[in-house]
Amino acid sequence: MQSYILSSWYNHWSSILIEHIFKSNLLVLPAIGQIKSVDFFINNIPFDLKVTYFPKAYLNLKRKEKGFGTELNFLKSEAKILGIVYNKESANEDIRYEIMEKLKDRNTPESNLVLQKLKNQNLSIVNEVRHKPAILAKWLYENQGRQRFGAENRLYLVVIDTEDFSQSWKLKRNLELLEPSINRFIEEFHLKKTEDLCVEFEFPEKRQKFTPISDVIFILK
Repeated sequence: MQSYILSSWYNHWSSILIEHIFKSNLLVLPAIGQIKSVDFFINNIPFDLKVTYFPKAYLNLKRKEKGFGTELNFLKSEAKILGIVYNKESANEDIRYEIMEKLKDRNTPESNLVLQKLKNQNLSIVNEVRHKPAILAKWLYENQGRQRFGAENRLYLVVIDTEDFSQSWKLKRNLELLEPSINRFIEEFHLKKTEDLCVEFEFPEKRQKFTPISDVIFILK
């Protein structure tokens, strides 16, 4: 329970900090008062800011499509080859963490090759959606929780630690990394065509198609 509270607190305040970076830019018009699902306007377009990580479900979906297997299965297979012992009774995320840490601690050519291979595989998936961000935006709309469904315009800010995706949460406090990327995005936003930012998606139990305006900012370290 304590870890959940700390995580919620961290996510809340880091999101406020990131939103402040946007609103401090003179090209951004902050929403006045409590406008539902609108944090600010860029080029007169209202946006609801969503700060998130590269979705694990999407990553593993694409890994399977490319024949890489899920991250966990890949790491288990490599651990077996290298003779790395881990607690098989642990939760999946704990197993992943344990194998990753033991690979780093070994620091041999073989263990480093596994880490580099995993990184290259994951980055190939990230780079695909960096070139076509609408693909990820559509997936995020379609896979949002039913209780918090929304079809408003959204600006997704996705933070990614390329060395270890599970450590991406730390980047939400990295102002030296965040500020230049966010301000560059804002300053270049006028070059984009609104029609290119329209995302069409469907959602279970909703008998219609939705076409919000959406974009994605990728923050990579």
